[in-house]
Amino acid sequence: MKKLITTIVAASFSVAAAAHDMVPGEPQSQPILLQGGTLHTVTQGVQANTDILFENGKITAMGENLSAPENARVIDVSNKHVYPGLIALDTTLGLIEIEAVRATDDTREIGNVTPEVSGHTAYNPDSEVIPTIRFNGITHAQIVPQRNLIAGRSSLLQTDGWTFEDAAEALNVGVHVNWPRAGLNTAWWERRSAEEQRKANAEALKNLKQAFVDAKAYFDAKQAGKLNGTDVRWEAMTGLFDGSSKLFVHAHDQRQLEQAIDFAKEQGFELVLVGARDAWRIADQLAAEDIMVVYGEPYGLPTRHDEAYDQAYATPAALAAAGVNFAIAYSTGYWDIRNLAFAAGNAVSYGLSKEQALAAITIKPAEVMGVADKIGSLEVGKHASLFVSEGDVMDHLGQQVQLMFIDGAEVDLNNRHSQLYQKYRQKP
Repeated sequence: MKKLITTIVAASFSVAAAAHDMVPGEPQSQPILLQGGTLHTVTQGVQANTDILFENGKITAMGENLSAPENARVIDVSNKHVYPGLIALDTTLGLIEIEAVRATDDTREIGNVTPEVSGHTAYNPDSEVIPTIRFNGITHAQIVPQRNLIAGRSSLLQTDGWTFEDAAEALNVGVHVNWPRAGLNTAWWERRSAEEQRKANAEALKNLKQAFVDAKAYFDAKQAGKLNGTDVRWEAMTGLFDGSSKLFVHAHDQRQLEQAIDFAKEQGFELVLVGARDAWRIADQLAAEDIMVVYGEPYGLPTRHDEAYDQAYATPAALAAAGVNFAIAYSTGYWDIRNLAFAAGNAVSYGLSKEQALAAITIKPAEVMGVADKIGSLEVGKHASLFVSEGDVMDHLGQQVQLMFIDGAEVDLNNRHSQLYQKYRQKP
């Protein structure tokens, strides 16, 4: 018993210690003028030697030789690059801190059908991980519940704030479904027979479709004023039927993608395919039907013996060539999403243009989350969520983020990685 108590107390202290000490930025109190930088506007091209002015959290002017308003803070960013904040999609940021400590893992809810779960309610704004991903230019992240058949709803949060309310950019944007497996798992750890797997796959698909039947019945009853009570599960899905919410389907195999597309068309849902490793195989269909793809496999080995060694890297270029509307994500992760910009840069090495790559981690994710009118590009009237880098943000060796602002508030770029670096560089 004494050992058990000691273990619990130690775990409690380890969790408590995993909180960063960076204070969220104060709301913008004076105009800020960045002078002479190279602006990567995303929507209006690259503008060299250009100034950008923002006041009260919004961009008010862009151009050469702008006059500084009274009481303005003027920052020389000559020979530096100014980008809109990067947006990381399909993440568990703030939902998990230490994988080996179960008490810090809040990525999923108990049950198989949990659409009422909202990712932002479990979000920990004090996570040590958050400052490390800000340091690579990420100002916003989509927080997504995981693993259940119907996992819940996702929200887009800023990466600086005291609470999720402070950080909220868009809450409960869509319902997330993990599409049942369409084929057989041949991995060494699979112990079920082929017949058992087929039966389980069919049962999962049946349960998924039944959940939507029940949700639609609930919606129809609500519209008719005949509900006898509130079911929080189906209440969370009503937005799918009235068009105010999106259906995010997590799937990789071509058969899964095709099943999901047919299902969304039958139901009349706005569909976003997430992960979508095999999207290149049906790129023409995705383009023709204007289906949004969040490509989440920018790195990885081939999944079939007849695939090219670089298929994962070349897929973004193939999607772009086919005219598919897509964003790039860094799988489903939290600490590793700091490499989002580098994943986009890697896609450039395999045929994607730099303009398309930058759009795939800025304006395209903003479109997915329904906030492209506010963030995702440098434009007058949009929120001043941006950062300044010494070099190309998509280059491992050249980039060095030096300043960041979210809604005009300057963000503290200190982080655990930098602290440890400064500590151990002094070690004899």
